Amino acid sequence: MGTHQVNKIDRETRAEFVRHLLSDVRALEIMLEKGLIESGINRIGSEQEFCLINENWRPAKNAMAILEAINDPHFTTEMALYNLEINLDPLELKENCFSKAEKQLKDLLRKASLVAKEQETKVLLTGILPTIGKNELQLEYMTPSQRYQLLNETVRQMRKKDLELHIRGVDELSIIHDSILFEACNTSFQMHLQISPEDFVSSHNWAQAISGPVLGICANSPMLLGRELWSETRIALFQQSVDTRSSSYTLKDKEARVSFGNHWASGSIVDIFKDDISRYEVLLGTAIERNSLEELEKGNIPKLKALALNNGTIYRWNRPCYGHGEKKAHVRIENRYIPAGPTVLDEMANFAFWVGLMIGRPSKYDDMPNLMDFKDVKANFIKSARTGSDSIMQWMGRSVPTPELVVKELLPLAYSGLEKASIDKEDIERFLGVIEKRASGMTGAKWNIRNYRQLKKSMKKDDALVVLTKSIYENQQGQLPIHEWPMMTEVSKDVKHAYLAEHIMSTQLFTVNKNDLADMATSIMQWKNIHHVPVENDEGELCGLITWSHMKEHIKVPKEQSDSIVADIMITNVMTTNPDRPIKEIIHLMKEHGIGCLPVVQNNNMIGIITTNDITGI
Repeated sequence: MGTHQVNKIDRETRAEFVRHLLSDVRALEIMLEKGLIESGINRIGSEQEFCLINENWRPAKNAMAILEAINDPHFTTEMALYNLEINLDPLELKENCFSKAEKQLKDLLRKASLVAKEQETKVLLTGILPTIGKNELQLEYMTPSQRYQLLNETVRQMRKKDLELHIRGVDELSIIHDSILFEACNTSFQMHLQISPEDFVSSHNWAQAISGPVLGICANSPMLLGRELWSETRIALFQQSVDTRSSSYTLKDKEARVSFGNHWASGSIVDIFKDDISRYEVLLGTAIERNSLEELEKGNIPKLKALALNNGTIYRWNRPCYGHGEKKAHVRIENRYIPAGPTVLDEMANFAFWVGLMIGRPSKYDDMPNLMDFKDVKANFIKSARTGSDSIMQWMGRSVPTPELVVKELLPLAYSGLEKASIDKEDIERFLGVIEKRASGMTGAKWNIRNYRQLKKSMKKDDALVVLTKSIYENQQGQLPIHEWPMMTEVSKDVKHAYLAEHIMSTQLFTVNKNDLADMATSIMQWKNIHHVPVENDEGELCGLITWSHMKEHIKVPKEQSDSIVADIMITNVMTTNPDRPIKEIIHLMKEHGIGCLPVVQNNNMIGIITTNDITGI
């Protein structure tokens, strides 16, 4: 949980903050040298991000009110007003610690659900909420926190232009946005494992090596804005939404702030922090009263506040972390790539699987740089993000399908690791059994895609997204793991949760240029059986409209005598609407003016069209 007391960096505050940052690095080196970092014990912890949805199964906007009503320090804000986060208590890795974590998480989610229900809101666990639309990515949905506002301003200033997203999967998403709120689409289940400092680098390298297959079997975020993208779209989305790099005509090898890394770690945890400080510009600062080196001299355990804040703005998928206590500090690895959901049981199974693998690492894997090329490890991670459990992993010189690698090699290591940590046998079998059955069955990503495609056969895209979200929620209440969720067969088509233009508009647009031959427009209307064709100018802006009623007059003219262009016959006084206009107003507008279609325009560009067919029955 990052501090929200941050300041914008200027020349004076940067110098002061960097002085503290360098002192923190030196203090950590001294603590390692003097054995002041706790060793010989493992603890686990986790952070649960979750979505808040309204009665229409869409993102809510009342996180602050719900947070205040919950009144529990385990809960904190996230970037958007439709997300919150739970921080579970750390537990020593032994006996029934995973069952304890599971019970606490369920209790806290139940507490949040009861409070949310009073405000006509529901709690949902999912990697990316299917019903998030462009409307919920406006700045009015950003949590009013100085940290988020300054981060948004700083990223935009460093890029010197708006953010560009381009993700290509089965479908393609290419969009320019004016804030980092796309990052808020991501909800994750972040897992922490305390590591002995002398084993940190070997553990970190092993965490990198297993990331690909672990991610593949846990993927649960296959869609964004109604488009099928990657099995774990969060990976690409997070990197691009907070990317501080700007494009230029020069070829630069500058690393994104959200990164898997480009090489194996070496030295100690301090060297990882040094590498990050060397590569990335300081984004945020905060007032720091005590110098960490002076605190050490007094016999106190320093908080390393500057190092912690800076580390919180560098988003490694396996992130090194420092923690402090009254008598001893500790270091841990934070796994950031696992999505939220589909259920608490699935998440705890993921947790036990990852921790078991980390603790069960055989000694032959202590020196990963001599066993695998880092580029193979990174490629495994990217492949798993793209294609999930269908990916082929490069593992110790072999090509292995992800399910086979998980079941035959990694699960035995996880069993061994949990037994080594004295985890209760019942818990080991229950949690790892979920992973084994998921490997031969259904992941969250596959369940989402298969059902979404089925729904789209009989309903519009937005209706399908609403029904899918509703089904995810209902299945979560049953607490069955994802491999036991039923496929959706018969679904009511009576979906009435659309209330904005963007929810019903058609985005598959057939347009013509104003300088095209009128015959071109006529042909398109006949081929596609449509009665309205929007007209764009050379800049791609809407400048007119052709309707079938006056195109019929053009058709009467013999083709050999017709040299009309679209501009000659189009309507130039076109009534339009914006994507967040209520449907009730649109229906009234179309009836009042007797029009059969209404182009939806944003920033001078047409993004959709609403026809009488779209509003029939609403």
